[in-house]
Amino acid sequence: MVTIAVPSFNQGRFLDDALTSIFQQQVPVEVFVMDGGSTDNSVDVIKKWAPKLAGSRSCVDNGQAAAINEGIALGSAPFVCWLNSDDWFLPNGLSTLLAALQSLPQTPAVYGRSWNVVQETGKRTPVWVEAFDESRLALRCIVSQPATLIRRSAWDAVGGVDVQLQMAMDYDLWWRLYKQLGKLHFLDDFVAVNRDHEATKTKTMRRQHYQEAMAVVLKYYGHLPLKWWLAQPYAVWFKSKKG
Repeated sequence: MVTIAVPSFNQGRFLDDALTSIFQQQVPVEVFVMDGGSTDNSVDVIKKWAPKLAGSRSCVDNGQAAAINEGIALGSAPFVCWLNSDDWFLPNGLSTLLAALQSLPQTPAVYGRSWNVVQETGKRTPVWVEAFDESRLALRCIVSQPATLIRRSAWDAVGGVDVQLQMAMDYDLWWRLYKQLGKLHFLDDFVAVNRDHEATKTKTMRRQHYQEAMAVVLKYYGHLPLKWWLAQPYAVWFKSKKG
């Protein structure tokens, strides 16, 4: 029922948790692990799960977005998503998303709520997620990527994620799905977890993250709300200091 791409690079310490959470779902899945040539224990983890995987590879690739597109293109299920190797699904999270999307045949994608869990402390806080609204989407990414399921026909229609983006590929995808196919549907249930750790790209490449996000808003919304000019420069500085 669901094709899942799992992009990964030197995340062997988390990859097992991600795959465990996928195969514990009560949903028929085909899973493709797209490893970018890791030098840690990732290959060992992939070998452990090989009997359950629909496919895998470990070699230098063209980045996360290209790996996601590659993995999903290898599958044929009517619904698709990707799960980064440091995130995981909550029990029954995927089946909850699937049931919702099956009940909404005209909807390109559905998304639920997710937790943000700090690796070092275990502190858990809800990710900022809201019901879909264009003006709110222009202020911030109100869709949590690991808590999202997409109709394959919609994915194919927009051409997957943009391989030119490193940070805001998901934000850009939500905008394109919405502009071409209609609003994404919000499901008020916690379905996934986003792992917050020291090596995440949002921590190590924060400035580029905001630059890409601002370019996405300008491209699809036509202008940048004042919030981006006032709040984001401060947020980059503050979070960099805090990190």
